[in-house]
Amino acid sequence: MIPGATHVDHIAYTVPDLDQAVAFFTEVIGAELIYREGPVHDPDGDLMTRRLGVHPRAVAHIAMLRLGPVTNLELFAYEAPDQNRVLPANSDWGGHHLAIHVTDIDTAARYLREQPGVRLLGSPRTIPDGPIAGNRWIYFLTPWGMQLELVQAAPVLPYESTTRARRYGPDHLAGSLHA
Repeated sequence: MIPGATHVDHIAYTVPDLDQAVAFFTEVIGAELIYREGPVHDPDGDLMTRRLGVHPRAVAHIAMLRLGPVTNLELFAYEAPDQNRVLPANSDWGGHHLAIHVTDIDTAARYLREQPGVRLLGSPRTIPDGPIAGNRWIYFLTPWGMQLELVQAAPVLPYESTTRARRYGPDHLAGSLHA
């Protein structure tokens, strides 16, 4: 265990166009822009490689957003000579998606269908069995192709009957846990 580790501070994604991504996350998703910075670069040295593991001539522009009361979302837009400009699929190594909790997935899905460039992958589905039976979910793509997910949590999940552990969710914000 990492000494002193308490929680995830932020989640970060690299996007092709920082202005487009900030506009999408603030105007469509509802995040709040906390700050922007950049360019971050080291034109004559290797700081970018030593500190961030990217090409030494890479240039980054960064935005930090707050999504809901506890999620910090950091967005990077890089310019780099060796940049891979293909988004990984969920099944690829390094594949990823960000899941957003909603209270009414049908209303949220209808809203997203009306947003320019957003593509929903099907309709909301209910998980029929297993540890999270009753949860509802749907994946969707941003205008630049980043995968996101909507999740509507079931009031009580089957796994909760076998452990005291709970996924962090809306009940934590109200200061309660399922009994």
